[in-house]
Amino acid sequence: MAKSKVRKKAVYTPPQKSQAPQVSPRWLVPTMVGLWLVGLAWIATFYVTASTGTNVPFMTDLGNWNLGIGFTAIILGVILSTRWR
Repeated sequence: MAKSKVRKKAVYTPPQKSQAPQVSPRWLVPTMVGLWLVGLAWIATFYVTASTGTNVPFMTDLGNWNLGIGFTAIILGVILSTRWR
């Protein structure tokens, strides 16, 4: 009986992982926390001024868009938190 040919197959070598761990930029954490606090303060200020009847010129003009501004700042902070290493 004839021998079958042996296929020469390349040996699998997994890709090398980088030796140095990735580090977050220095501005990331302060910006992330700052956006959370600005968003929270914006929403709180809107509710306090709306409930007391105080007229803050720029906030009164925006109306309920103040909630969108506050939540956008908070969401941007959450998005930045996914980049934190």
